[in-house]
Parts: sequence; C-alpha cells; structure tokens
Amino acid sequence: MPLEKDWESVTLRHPKGSSVVILFYGATVISWKSGSIRGPDPVERLFVSSKAILDGSKPVRGGIPVVFPCFGAPNHPEHLKLGQHGFGRSEVWKWDSIIMDNEAGVSVKLTLDPNESLSSVYSKPFHLSYVITLEEHQISTNLHVTNMSRSTAFPPDVLEFQALFHNYIRAPSSEVFITPLKGLFYYDKTEATEGARSTPKTEERAAVNVKRPTDFVYENGPQDYEVTWPGGGIAVRSTNLKDIVIWNPQEGGSKIVDMEDGGWERYVCVEPGHVRGYIQLEPGKTWTGQQVLSVIQAERRMNSM
Repeated sequence: MPLEKDWESVTLRHPKGSSVVILFYGATVISWKSGSIRGPDPVERLFVSSKAILDGSKPVRGGIPVVFPCFGAPNHPEHLKLGQHGFGRSEVWKWDSIIMDNEAGVSVKLTLDPNESLSSVYSKPFHLSYVITLEEHQISTNLHVTNMSRSTAFPPDVLEFQALFHNYIRAPSSEVFITPLKGLFYYDKTEATEGARSTPKTEERAAVNVKRPTDFVYENGPQDYEVTWPGGGIAVRSTNLKDIVIWNPQEGGSKIVDMEDGGWERYVCVEPGHVRGYIQLEPGKTWTGQQVLSVIQAERRMNSM
C-alpha cells in the first residue's frame, strides 16, 4: 500500500480510500479519514484545531496525542520536573519500520528512547515503541513500554507510569452520547475545591453527554465504549487501559490559546488510559496498552437519557 514519509510525518493509505497522518513530533496522529458502509467516501474522524501548532514547539491541540509517563499535572516524585501530561506528546519520535502492509491494512512503528534533554528531567531508563495500524474502517494504536533498567538491586528498580490516548473525536458536542458508563465511579475535575475533585461520584446516566463543561475521570471502565450522535458514531475499544476520561470545556475552551473559535462545539475527547494510580513495571518487562477506534456502521443512537 502507498506509504509516504518525510522528515516530519508519515502518511498511511488504504486501497479503499482511508488514510492516517502521523507526526514524528509527539507521535501524534493528526488525521484519520475513513468512510463507512453507508457513506464510502472518506471523511475526517479526528478534530485538530485550526490554531494548533504543528512545528514541534508545543503539543498538538487535537488528533491523538500520547500521554506518558504522567496524566495531568505531575505529582509522582519521579515526574515533578515534567510538564503537563509528561513528554510523550512533546518529543520527536524516530521512524522504526513497516510492521504490516497488505490488503487488510498497513502498520508502522515509531520509537522513543531517553536523550540528553530528557535525561535532565527524567532519570528512569525506558524504551517506547508505538505501533499505528490503519484498516478500512478503523485505526489501532499500541503503546509498548519497556523498563530498560539493568539493576539487580532489591527492591527492583520499578518503572512507575501512567499512559493515555488523548482522542479528539470529531463530533457535534451538543449531540453526543457516550456509553456505557452508568454505575462507574468518577472524579469531577471541574469541581472548585481539591476535596470535591478527589471525592468519587457514581455515574447515574445511561448515556453521558458534554452539554456542560466536562472533565470526568472514570475508574475501572468496561474498556469498550460507543460515542454516538445523529447519523454517526465511533466505537472505542481498549486493552490494559482501565480508566476513561471524558473532556470538553464548552465555552471555557475560549481561554485555550490554540483552540479555534467555537472549536469545543466540534469534538469530544474520549480517552482510554491508566491514570488512577500507576502501572508498576519491573526491570526487563514490557507493558502494552492498546486502543481500537472503529466507525460504527449502523445507527445505534439512544433515544433518551
């Protein structure tokens, strides 16, 4: 299958017309175009702000940024010198190889290792490999984290981290429903006090919307979700990513300098991750977190809340 690569990005193309564009900066997927059985012409499935900076000077506002090794503001002792959401989305990843290229799909791998600037703020030895696979109606992203420590000391030199795929799904935010989240504990990061933000609530809605500012972290979800709106939808399936974050700032998005005017009306972030607590990875071991985003082919819109 055609694969186009230059110094800043790689583009994957499927013979049925779908495509993916991945920046080496942040390994950020900035475009996923796919049709459906009802409408075979490829359409953009991800939102990227028209004000997003794509020159590598700051993380991309949109697409699928990679969050590693911390989610949000760092609070782990080993992460305190890092910025918001760590460094996975703000380092230049290296091209590695083509993993698959056939009629079913095309798959490529990028890698990230410690470098001089990173080592000054993060001392843990690690290796990241990121595999992105395009099929006719879906994209999958697999993050492999290896603890490269050679220490034989006891206790072992454990790598503690969080990871998340920060998906900006292109959708009318006033009309989306996310399911199934009913019955899950969640933390509301829009609350005014730290006490309220750290107090779990129980989701009582059969289908969750983002008609008001939403920044909810759901714990121990089913790892299989649907994001639907009239006439469309995306299924989000994950592995080893026990939590799910739902985010849309609504009018508060006007305070985000790289968010286009009214941009919050055109996306919802549905983000599988491991962000409540830390993954603990012993020396020489590898952890893999995966997600698969698929175009929903049939109308499965819920009629009411």
